[in-house]
Amino acid sequence: MGPIKKFHSLSELAEVNQSQSPEQIAPAAQNRIHDGKGKTVRLLLDTHGRKGKSVTMVSGLHHNPATMEELARMLKQYCGSGGTVKDGNIELQGDQRARAATKLKELNYIVK
Repeated sequence: MGPIKKFHSLSELAEVNQSQSPEQIAPAAQNRIHDGKGKTVRLLLDTHGRKGKSVTMVSGLHHNPATMEELARMLKQYCGSGGTVKDGNIELQGDQRARAATKLKELNYIVK
């Protein structure tokens, strides 16, 4: 860790933040920055091959695997359920369509 620099105004802090490259920002902070940018996603309830148990599937996401895992983690935490990422879709245990739709709308996705 280098020497501590004291700032006398918020504009000095803003200049330092703008001069940092994305690699210098903490990885956790990068993961929290997520914007759906108006992309359309589809929520489906599926029970096929699961012995009658229901699974909410979020499909239509075209992100890299790390972003998919982060989005799945956020949805699982918000819905209070388990889940996974399979074949480019996020699967949430149980009927979580209403809760997942609320969270995805907060992230600027269009839910159908």
